[in-house]
Amino acid sequence: MLTPLTVAVAVAALALAAWCGHAAYRDQPTKDWHFLGMAVVTVLALAQLVVGVVQLVRGERPAGGTGVFVAYLVGVACCVPVVGLISLTERTRWGSLTVVAGAVVTAALQARLHDVWGGGGGA
Repeated sequence: MLTPLTVAVAVAALALAAWCGHAAYRDQPTKDWHFLGMAVVTVLALAQLVVGVVQLVRGERPAGGTGVFVAYLVGVACCVPVVGLISLTERTRWGSLTVVAGAVVTAALQARLHDVWGGGGGA
């Protein structure tokens, strides 16, 4: 797996969590600029999905199993868009906290994805 991309997704997700956490602390819902941050994390996650699928097609195999690896890739790509949609329906500070939770989960999934691939030794 491409380790710099994994780190970039994790760092962007944690930055989004801090940003939306600050909004929740100030008792604010998610705003348009938060959705731009969510878009950045989502684009990075989709790029990671493409890189992971390309590596699988080239014949590289994750140490933790292909099914688990693909499930984590899809989960990472879906996590932030789903919480973004939820935050649209909850226009209070709880919508912002939902994004915080989804972004932290995305960062945690990055660590697990790195482990499933084999500690980054595949690329």
